[in-house]
Amino acid sequence: MAKDNTPKPVPDAPTEWSLEGLNKAYQQGYMAGMTRPEARCPYPAEVPAAAWHAGWEDGQQQRLLHARQSA
Repeated sequence: MAKDNTPKPVPDAPTEWSLEGLNKAYQQGYMAGMTRPEARCPYPAEVPAAAWHAGWEDGQQQRLLHARQSA
């Protein structure tokens, strides 16, 4: 009998993300980037983690820009 190697879906892993949820992840990342030079993403799933990281990078840029303008 042949073994079934078809990947099984991960239980409770959403395949779609709401705009509201992704916006929340981005905003949380942005705030972390504005306040902390190093932060760990709290999202294990790839899609919201990408939104968080994008926000964190934007927050870092704003923090550094503000620091240069204040100097």
